[in-house]
Amino acid sequence: MSQFDFLQPKSRQIEIEQFDDRILTYVLEREQSFLTCISCGGCTATCSAGNLTSFNVRKIGLSLRRGNINDLSDEVQKCMFCGKCTLVCPRDINIRNVVLLIKKGIAQLETEKTL
Repeated sequence: MSQFDFLQPKSRQIEIEQFDDRILTYVLEREQSFLTCISCGGCTATCSAGNLTSFNVRKIGLSLRRGNINDLSDEVQKCMFCGKCTLVCPRDINIRNVVLLIKKGIAQLETEKTL
């Protein structure tokens, strides 16, 4: 049965002990419109970086809500800040600002670790 390990999906459970909401809190304090995101995928469909790389705006939102900071730091670096995502968002979320706030939040966490 071990030869069929590829059929075993990773657990989607959020481990409360490992959940880190510091960046989510940081983003929501500065960009409350992110609360209204319905993950429709319009931002991902129009993303210039998504056409050239494996960048996925919906994945960023999911990682942010799950507290996966390690996934966020690598993914956010791919954004080109073109603003197309903000233009097509049906909920008027400033997604470019959300990505920028995530980058700032990660930078703050890294400086706190070095102090």
